[in-house]
Amino acid sequence: MRTDIKFKNYTDDKYDALCGFLIALNEKDDSHINWNWARLEWMIEHPEFDKSLKNSIGLWIVDDKIVGAAIYDMYFGEGFCGVLPEYKDLYQAVLEYACNELKDDSGFGMAICDENPTEIEMVQELGFKIADQDEIIMERNLDDALEAKLPDGLKFFCPDPMENAYELQWLFWQGFDHGDDKVEFEREEEIIPRIRKHFNKDLGVAAVNEKGEMVACCLLWYMAGTDYVYVEPVCTIPPYRGKGVAKAVIFEALGRAKKLGAKRAYVISDMEFYERLGFRKKYHYSFWFKKDGEKDYDKFSCIRINPCEAMNGYTKRTGEL
Repeated sequence: MRTDIKFKNYTDDKYDALCGFLIALNEKDDSHINWNWARLEWMIEHPEFDKSLKNSIGLWIVDDKIVGAAIYDMYFGEGFCGVLPEYKDLYQAVLEYACNELKDDSGFGMAICDENPTEIEMVQELGFKIADQDEIIMERNLDDALEAKLPDGLKFFCPDPMENAYELQWLFWQGFDHGDDKVEFEREEEIIPRIRKHFNKDLGVAAVNEKGEMVACCLLWYMAGTDYVYVEPVCTIPPYRGKGVAKAVIFEALGRAKKLGAKRAYVISDMEFYERLGFRKKYHYSFWFKKDGEKDYDKFSCIRINPCEAMNGYTKRTGEL
């Protein structure tokens, strides 16, 4: 390893630098866009994220700039490894760190873009095997008009994740098909307002009915200085599906992001719904897994939480929005 590269375990004072690294990683080649600053910001305050492990995140630093990182995803056993293009020789060291320090009892797994042959060759050399899981990134150009009307009786509303924490979690509970029993919801869910440092609440758009109840929502993540926006999560409660409500809140949110400088939008999904809104499949990611010792595996040790399906731990959904 180059002598000017220093290793450091993550501490909270490096959060902005880590976001900056993920932004820089995708500036010239967005094939790592499945792991971007917004995914990190969503994840690190997710109720499923094990904060007790976060100091195990590995950082490789040159002159206070992060040039490589190994990050676990929610728990040990799965994560992300990346290095800036000019430090490509560092990738093996980052991988080896993740395999040794971010593994669980079964090993360590990660998603790699099928269009990154160098990274695929490297994980194969280290004994990774391809797994029967994948991930799709879809992209939409924001050049054209974004027009969609809400059905009568509904209006747009910008929910505040702090002030409207209860209402948002109740919406997600229903929107991701956990039912409409509020007693069960209140028994099962702990309402905790979550502060996400760079989240712009004005880009979160909900539809509310005449009773003031949120019935659909789209949250977007945009960082000044970048030209893309990240979509997560989107949901609609069952009685309002199939009426164009989700399209209206998504287009309203995307239109606001466009005014701030976003030129394209990404979402982790392969749903036909997004294709109808003009999204096209951009990248396919295959999952690779290195088992620990002689343990067998059929799937990753933890249940994957798709970031475009959940913000507060809800993973169940239908294909209809």
